[in-house]
Amino acid sequence: MPGAVGDILWQPSPERVASARVTRFAAAASARAGFPGGDHHDLWAWSIARTADFWRLVWRECGVVGDGPGDVIVQDAHLMPGARWFPGARLNYAENLLQGEDAAEVLVFREEGGRTARLTRGELRAQVAAAAAALAAEGVGPGVRVAGFLPNVPEAVIAMLAAASLGAVWTSCSPDFGQAGVLDRFGQVEPTVLVACDGYRYGGRGHDRLELVAGLRAALPSVRRLVVVPVLSPRPHAPAGAVPWDEWLRPHTGAPLRFARLPFAHPLFIMYSSGTTGLPKCMVHSAGGTLLQHLKEHQLHCDIAPGDRLFYYTTCGWMMWNWLASGLASGATLMLYDGQPLLPASALWDYAAGERFTVMGSSARWLAACAKLGLRPGLTHRLDHLRLLLSTGSPLLPETYDWVYEAVGRDLQLSSITGGTDIISCFALGSPVLPVRRGEIQCRGLGMAVDVFGDDGRPVRGGPGELVCTAAFPSMPTGFWNDPDGARYRRAYFDRFEGVWCHGDFAELTPAGGLVVHGRSDTVLNPGGVRIGTAEIYRVVEKFPEVVESVVVGVDQGGDQRIALFVVLQAGAALTPGLVARLRAALRDEESPRHVPYWLVQAPAIPRTISGKIVEKAVAQALAGQPVENLDALADPAALAWFRQPGLLDG
Repeated sequence: MPGAVGDILWQPSPERVASARVTRFAAAASARAGFPGGDHHDLWAWSIARTADFWRLVWRECGVVGDGPGDVIVQDAHLMPGARWFPGARLNYAENLLQGEDAAEVLVFREEGGRTARLTRGELRAQVAAAAAALAAEGVGPGVRVAGFLPNVPEAVIAMLAAASLGAVWTSCSPDFGQAGVLDRFGQVEPTVLVACDGYRYGGRGHDRLELVAGLRAALPSVRRLVVVPVLSPRPHAPAGAVPWDEWLRPHTGAPLRFARLPFAHPLFIMYSSGTTGLPKCMVHSAGGTLLQHLKEHQLHCDIAPGDRLFYYTTCGWMMWNWLASGLASGATLMLYDGQPLLPASALWDYAAGERFTVMGSSARWLAACAKLGLRPGLTHRLDHLRLLLSTGSPLLPETYDWVYEAVGRDLQLSSITGGTDIISCFALGSPVLPVRRGEIQCRGLGMAVDVFGDDGRPVRGGPGELVCTAAFPSMPTGFWNDPDGARYRRAYFDRFEGVWCHGDFAELTPAGGLVVHGRSDTVLNPGGVRIGTAEIYRVVEKFPEVVESVVVGVDQGGDQRIALFVVLQAGAALTPGLVARLRAALRDEESPRHVPYWLVQAPAIPRTISGKIVEKAVAQALAGQPVENLDALADPAALAWFRQPGLLDG
């Protein structure tokens, strides 16, 4: 029988706790920065109470390369936005990522179609140097935008690091975006150079993008140079005026690698919101804030050290790609993959076993799919080297925790993490020195003053509320692009509770010091005035073997709200009266009568963003006949159109 939420599924050994980097960090905090000692939760409390001391120690203990740290913060850290971090420090993100011995293997790539590549640090540095010289020849320097329309290939990492070495700003989209979706993003930030692919491989076939790339070039007057990276063909027929990647680099072979050390707050990345309710927000993230936050998360929360082989299944349109790339700064070897992660079903497990991953990450959806398919990689693959399995993108269901410990491995830290593009990092994640509890995120991020507030703006204990952060942190956006007075930035996060970051998640702190995310706040269900997180319904429904996936929304009717649940079923399955009765009974018995949907409907597909997130709000808008402003943010707009059909919820 499955256990209860909060039951301990894994406990680190005393040896693992003693050798963890966060244990050494705590000792340094005690010796040099006034930490009185205690467990991980005590360290978190100290990191919030002594903000400047904590982040200064992160700079020193996690090995930042740069001029600094100097003063840590200007203005009160509890006033948001507006706090300035390390105002006298200067650094370069790429310089930090490219430190180390030339001979070490630092990048491994595998593509669904079979193409592979390996780069040592020396080879990576040489290619970054050539790309940086090529960018400089195009007039790229500090603050200039360089855009990538690329799959998760080595050239994406090289181009990003080259831009960063010059102090330019990197921004990227994955090549499965439509033209309008790309222009909604790149059109706002006006890149000077566009590095684009000829296509990508996914689902067993190639997808040509050269016509779309030519359209992007024509619609982006700021672009002076279009560089085409060959993915589908070694010599693609590039659009007129474009230059192939190798030809672009060739004149600069042997160029010296230089790094522009710039202020801590200098812009590094522009990231984008999903854009389903209007033009995407363009979030500007600083070089120093991104680097420092990722070093902290990688080393203190994931225990990453030189020699680790770090994998995350991601695209260049998701912040986890940026997070993965930063692993170089902690000495990890990056394991890149591009393609369908379930073709064959064991594809990523084959890669993990063959390349001896030590840290492996993906989405909660992929892990649930592996469980549905009956995979047991711990039996079919040699995974003894894998010590940390990461999950994000949506809440990780308690049943998926069970599957991991039954089917993948017993001595494995399973770390569900939550944060977002908005902060290019995490609010809550794991710790190598804490137990893993069923259905819970292990802990709040060190240095992150995370809390849960009720509607009255006061902390909530013993129940769910709004996930907030009550103090500033280095990886907050420095602002939004084209938002000179900061009005859009403040409206996005600080309107709900003055001076407090409100993230938009419906969450709950646990007695053990962890966190449970119940869903997005703007899609919380409210039948009869009782607030229900959508994850509470998903975790029951998706246990049914007949159900592939589902979406649940609230529908306002007669002054109240009723729940509509749509399910996609396995091929050949039907939503019979018997299945409906079992679903309703399970929701009533495992949750409450309030969780039982008024409507239960079989759907052909569930609409998602291009980054894979279910668009509950867009489904609710479609059902209500309201406009969804940016269909180009959706992977399959036709899936949403199905929800607009008349009479769908009659009866």
